[in-house]
Amino acid sequence: MVDLTERLKREALDVGFADCRICRPGDVPEVMARLRGFLHKGYHGQMGWLAERVHWRGAPDVLWPEAQSVIMLAENYGPDDDPLAVLEVRDRAAISVYARNRDYHDVVKKRLKRLGRWLIDTAGGEIKVFVDTAPVPEKPLAQAAGLGWQGKHSNLVSRQLGSWLFLGCVFTTLELTPDGAERDHCGSCRACLDICPTNAFPAPYQVDARLCISYLTIEHKGPVDEGLRPGLGNRIYGCDDCLAVCPWNKFARRAEEVKYHARDDLVAPPLADLAMLDDARFRARFSGSPIKRIGRDRFVRNVCYAIGNSGLPTLIPSVQALCEDTDEAVRDAARWAVLRLQARVSGLSGKQDGR
Repeated sequence: MVDLTERLKREALDVGFADCRICRPGDVPEVMARLRGFLHKGYHGQMGWLAERVHWRGAPDVLWPEAQSVIMLAENYGPDDDPLAVLEVRDRAAISVYARNRDYHDVVKKRLKRLGRWLIDTAGGEIKVFVDTAPVPEKPLAQAAGLGWQGKHSNLVSRQLGSWLFLGCVFTTLELTPDGAERDHCGSCRACLDICPTNAFPAPYQVDARLCISYLTIEHKGPVDEGLRPGLGNRIYGCDDCLAVCPWNKFARRAEEVKYHARDDLVAPPLADLAMLDDARFRARFSGSPIKRIGRDRFVRNVCYAIGNSGLPTLIPSVQALCEDTDEAVRDAARWAVLRLQARVSGLSGKQDGR
């Protein structure tokens, strides 16, 4: 069993994963209580699917009772630039690092299946593979397997790889040698908590998704609360702030997989150009990208918020036509942006008049 586990880990690296560790499905007994507490407080917002199949999501040994081992894989998607730099460029859009090229679900799943086939051919047994699309608590399992620990921002942090990680897992009926769990190495650091523009962390290790920019720009349907819109800045899809400031990223490295390297047209694209996208052009531009799944309307809604936050009256024409858009949330966002920028014009005019 030890020999098979070591061979499996070498194969995982050959397939392209950055790290591979093993745990048991029942190694995360604390998940159920944490999940129920999260749901009870309403932190999941509109993500009703999190409240479904809690008996599986909170207990992976119930998800597939025949599974004896969980193979946890880390995929590195580290950027080659500073994701926070674009936040200062007011006429440009900030897109989360993970979404600036191909959809990671497709890339990771292919590797998981390749690794799973190798395991079956080598040792038999049965497998099931998961990439963030099933009721599986990947992050707690990753900590139980020793890949890293859940930091105060709740994301996984690795001493070897930093914060830029995708997770995948292979459940198998084979008994493999488990690794020990990783302990917490955050110490007294609060960098990830303090940088959050919308104060989405009620306490260390807790996230109120209803305030999280990633949730608001991706999962939230309809208009975003007006009090939260200024905190979005120019972030139109996701947010990397809490990941980018983690000191453990001194060990991070650029992704080797070219499908994670940022496309030129998704590195700080002009807001004015994005505001002009109709449904057909949106689908064409984001074909193969995770951005495509939120649809044109939600995406353009986010662009309007970013334009409203830009403080640049020269961008008013780019959203004026959207004030009559067919989508209610887009119309609301566009009108909000125009009024916000017009108020800035009035304020500047007042200063020039000496008022």
